[in-house]
Amino acid sequence: MERKDIPENLKWKTSDIFESDEAWEKEFKAVESEYSNYDFTVFKGTLGDNAKLLECLRLNDELSRRLERLYLYAHMRHDEDVRIGKYTSSNAMVSALITKIFAQLAFIEPELTALPDEVLNGFIADADFAEYDYRLKKVADSKAHVLSEAEEKILALGGDVMRDFQGVFSMLNNANLNLPKAKFQGTEMQMSHGMYGVVLHTGNAEERKEWFEKYYQAFINLIDAIAQTYYSNVKKDVFYKTVRKYDSCMAKAMDGEDVSPVVYEQLVKSIHDAFPIMHEYISLRKEVTGLKEQHMYDIYVPLVDNAEIKLPFDKAYDLVIEGLAPLGKGYQELLRKGKDEGWIDVCENEGKRSGAYSTGVYDTHPYVLLNYQETTNDIFTIAHEMGHALHTYKSNETQPYSKANYTIFLAEIASTVNEVLLLKHLYKNTDDKNVKKYLLNYYMDMIRATMFRQTQFAEFEQIAHAKAEQGEPLTKDVLNQVYYQLNKDYYGDGIIHDPQIAYEWARIPHFYTSFYVYKYATGIISAISIVKRILTEGDKAVEEYFEFLSSGGCTDPVSILKKAGVDLTTSAPFEAAMDEFKATLNEFKSLL
Repeated sequence: MERKDIPENLKWKTSDIFESDEAWEKEFKAVESEYSNYDFTVFKGTLGDNAKLLECLRLNDELSRRLERLYLYAHMRHDEDVRIGKYTSSNAMVSALITKIFAQLAFIEPELTALPDEVLNGFIADADFAEYDYRLKKVADSKAHVLSEAEEKILALGGDVMRDFQGVFSMLNNANLNLPKAKFQGTEMQMSHGMYGVVLHTGNAEERKEWFEKYYQAFINLIDAIAQTYYSNVKKDVFYKTVRKYDSCMAKAMDGEDVSPVVYEQLVKSIHDAFPIMHEYISLRKEVTGLKEQHMYDIYVPLVDNAEIKLPFDKAYDLVIEGLAPLGKGYQELLRKGKDEGWIDVCENEGKRSGAYSTGVYDTHPYVLLNYQETTNDIFTIAHEMGHALHTYKSNETQPYSKANYTIFLAEIASTVNEVLLLKHLYKNTDDKNVKKYLLNYYMDMIRATMFRQTQFAEFEQIAHAKAEQGEPLTKDVLNQVYYQLNKDYYGDGIIHDPQIAYEWARIPHFYTSFYVYKYATGIISAISIVKRILTEGDKAVEEYFEFLSSGGCTDPVSILKKAGVDLTTSAPFEAAMDEFKATLNEFKSLL
């Protein structure tokens, strides 16, 4: 379907950002004219003065807000149809302008860190700087890890080189992988990353085995290059950890989002304590599927057939609103507002970007891109993306611009809360035993993939970095050995640990953004605790959850999460999540 054939009420309203392309172009030229050659050096050397610092920070905010609107419009118009060169060009233009302008403001953070502690603390305590107090506190806390101006310049100059390992892996993973052909549904077809997942979910046993073996063989063929690339990425982390005087690579990475390493350690410990439940689930899968042997390529096979929930978009959206009733009428009204006022781009069209996401900036309402199909997964995607959207809406509504953006650590919580609430609503309101089993299977697979699998990845990163910090070379054999043992620990004896799975680490792009994946696991753990409180404590829990949604990035993310009753520095939310997994497993078994 071409975009022009889609009804207007199923498209997002980019006119809420700029009325037209001409209005965007006018604003772009205005920003370019005003600030491309602006003399920002008038602020250099003056940031110890209250008035000058405040003027500089507010100018920075004004610029950011105008550039964000320009970027958002170009980005969204491009994603409507990536074939249109005009919007590809607009994207490139605004990205170049952002780089050019903010390169001239790069002196702000180094100059602030060079100020005496008493000056910074004075700013933090000054009511005039209330909207910037957390930002300035983070600057003050980072002083121990900031080098001299000359050393910082050297590190900055090496930034592109030190960041390039992800680009090298991307080339190996995409341009050089040379995936072969394999059979699926009676046809030999070209393998791809996307189709690999499809076959593991829907193919027969022979197809799953062939695709698994051929897919991993492609990585094995490149393993020396991938191992060296990953080792170099880890050595880069060790280098930065050392020069910035952190105790470990993990401590440095987590300090970037102001999260204590205690959270990481608590996650890994709690997941280890829950291994027996995970092993029971894996063994149950073998029993239900009736497989004589269960291999790693069999764990994506659905345990329940013919229970798909198929609804047109309007009815699916109404179902989501109904399922999120525990969050209150105000939340439901915001969901209706989003649908009625052009927040959502619903339909797939020729040239449209695939997948789904939520986006938006401070001076607009949120936007959601979908490619809706009548599947259960896409109904949950509505709930998920609108969770992101309303988190952004409440934060922007409540916080000043400088504190509105929440961190990635918090980003997946609201979306997962919506999914879990919807699932529990669907389960409660059906008498169909097959649908009940399907929903429980869906939930268990969500927990396995997000909580356990991502923690397995996180623990691999932790071990690999610790070895490198101690001077041990990360050869392909060392990395394979570490990963293979973790796979045995996490999945237990109910499955055959195919030798190819030792190479799974070699295909994970997230490993090149070190210590990132644990956030997926803490996200679902937090969401499970929040939903439990909402369903048992009612209004009080909802009110506290709304405090969380409205907090943006006003302070450190662990403290923000505590507003919703979740303290990730303790074992309680982790234990609650494991109890939920066990209860879901037992409920599923009772329906067999």
